[in-house]
Amino acid sequence: MRDGGSYRLVLTYDDASGAPGKTSADSDVSDVRIARIVQGERVVQEVEFETDDPAFGGTMQMEWSLRSGRMGTTVQFEARNVPEGIRARDHAEGLTSSLANLAAYLEP
Repeated sequence: MRDGGSYRLVLTYDDASGAPGKTSADSDVSDVRIARIVQGERVVQEVEFETDDPAFGGTMQMEWSLRSGRMGTTVQFEARNVPEGIRARDHAEGLTSSLANLAAYLEP
């Protein structure tokens, strides 16, 4: 990852009956640009969902901040310009899941 870099994220759901995807019935596709990286401190990403639904349009900004402490590293995130079609509860659940997966990957 580097400033100005990008990647394409494709999430496919086994069971999307409770919350269908934004791109298709069972998927979310987004193009992500790396707006800024401060090594060991912060990653700022700009996310655009691939969708025909205007409720999910626009560019969402995600900022992940890292802070070292005695008990380990604290990861904090802030989402700006979240599309109106993304319910706050669903967004919080997704971000919480991402943090849990990160912890599981990094912790012994």
